[in-house]
Amino acid sequence: MSAPPSADDGLSPSELATKYGLSVSGARVGLGDYLRQMWGRRHFILAFSQAKLTAQYSQAKLGQLWQVATPLLNALVYYLIFGLLLSTSRGMPHEVFIPFLVTGVFVFTFTQNSVLAGVRSISGNLGLVRALHFPRASLPISFSLQQLQQLLFSMIVLVVIMVGFGSYPGLSWLLVIPALALQFVFNTGLSLIVARMGAKTPDLAQLMPFVLRTWMYASGVMFSIPHMLAEKDVPGWVTDVLQWNPAAVYMDLIRYALIDGYSASNLPDHVWAFALGWAVLAGSAGFVYFWKAEEQYGRG
Repeated sequence: MSAPPSADDGLSPSELATKYGLSVSGARVGLGDYLRQMWGRRHFILAFSQAKLTAQYSQAKLGQLWQVATPLLNALVYYLIFGLLLSTSRGMPHEVFIPFLVTGVFVFTFTQNSVLAGVRSISGNLGLVRALHFPRASLPISFSLQQLQQLLFSMIVLVVIMVGFGSYPGLSWLLVIPALALQFVFNTGLSLIVARMGAKTPDLAQLMPFVLRTWMYASGVMFSIPHMLAEKDVPGWVTDVLQWNPAAVYMDLIRYALIDGYSASNLPDHVWAFALGWAVLAGSAGFVYFWKAEEQYGRG
């Protein structure tokens, strides 16, 4: 005798799901609900970033000192090559050029490390993504927050360098707070963008260092863009484009805030408007772009 026909025979998968009240596991919720979920995971985001920061150099004998030593060693190398051998200071006084260079290295490293961590934030944490249900944007945001904490730790050394070369604390130093806040939002948005791209194409993590190195050389980390291009036969719009790129904007703002000899004439026009615009554009676009692929992360 054959079994009696099932009441579910002939129903499509979507009809079966509707009949039994099933939903897609990890389905993307609305943007408003997603934001509320993110706020509910705020303690996890902070704790995860602190844990990653503590574990980053746990195997090294110098431990957390490498947070400061790494950008300082980079600055030393750039000073020997660009400051002494290539003379990229272009008449900038010694007591201005060294703080100028160190600030540029520290600030650009903040963006660089946020992007490098973001591109691996999903593909490098698949076990966590597949095991637990939480808003996946928590990961790239947490990694960006980790880099901000690392930068704040390094700022102690930066302050010592500023004072050592004659730039003393003043009211202008307070401008560092909104500048870093805007850069953090920009970095987070960029991290979200590359996180989605890196989740689909893991090889992007191998390409990203070359992209970032090119970006660094185009952003005036080791030289003043207007001073360097003043001697070149290039159209004025080239200087404007290079100065308006977000990495250069945030570096210039922090240099202007901290270095006494760094004149406002080195800043591009409407620099704060550009800093705000880049932060809003990258932050909002990056968050929406990442959210749209929420249900795809960890699958396949």
